[in-house]
Amino acid sequence: MSEHEHWQLDGSAPELYERYLVPAITSLWSADLIDRAMPKSGEAALDIACGTGAVTRLAAERMASGRVVGLDFNPGMLAVARSVPNSGTSIEWFEGSALSLPFDDGSFNLVLCQLGLQFFPDRSLALREMNRVLAPSGRVALSVYSAIEHTPAANAFVQALDQRLGPDASKIKRAEHIFPEADEVGALMTQEGFEQVDVNTVTQRITFPSVLDYVRFQLIATPMASLLSDRNDDEREALIKNVAAATQSLLDPEMLRNGRLSFPQEAHVAMALRSG
Repeated sequence: MSEHEHWQLDGSAPELYERYLVPAITSLWSADLIDRAMPKSGEAALDIACGTGAVTRLAAERMASGRVVGLDFNPGMLAVARSVPNSGTSIEWFEGSALSLPFDDGSFNLVLCQLGLQFFPDRSLALREMNRVLAPSGRVALSVYSAIEHTPAANAFVQALDQRLGPDASKIKRAEHIFPEADEVGALMTQEGFEQVDVNTVTQRITFPSVLDYVRFQLIATPMASLLSDRNDDEREALIKNVAAATQSLLDPEMLRNGRLSFPQEAHVAMALRSG
């Protein structure tokens, strides 16, 4: 692979997320979630933890009319979301917490939350808030990563982190995978009042230019950047290459054809109706 094919990781984390992670990962899960949720014209739809707006914009494209709202706690993500062109129904962007949604009871027909629930400090409260803002017969569509062992690149990466940077180095990445079983997602949603909960385990094929690009992105453009924050540029690059080499050594060679990294990524995707 020539040098220009590698990801050029210059810019803020939200900018890099939109430039690289949205096409590589987020867009795949967004299309799946929207296909299941089937937003309809005239509805009011809320996307919680919208990030740079991949799901929000796709919902807006499916709706010729209605209300589309994207909410995120991170102002940097929202700034990028506002800057990306939208070809569908106009979108309202809100900065706010999933634990205290700034909307009245029964405001939405559809609530979306793609790969966000696992990050909320109080997941039960977040689900109750989703239920609260749904109108009667409203529905929720959400997804969460499954067991880390079912996403081989992530599993190899966390093992490499622990080997190279210490036994607690991987805890941020492992926290993305706190719902190993689909039944756990369904049980929590039922407990918090949702009805007709249906959870499917889905796999997408993810491709990165190389293992090095995958590792470098994780350690520069995600919260895991804190692991290297006290290192100078040379030390940081040396550690990134070291972790990448250790990650690659743990991967099935079938995932490394033509210098690229291609691996399955698994998530649980849930649909449910508002209680009552």
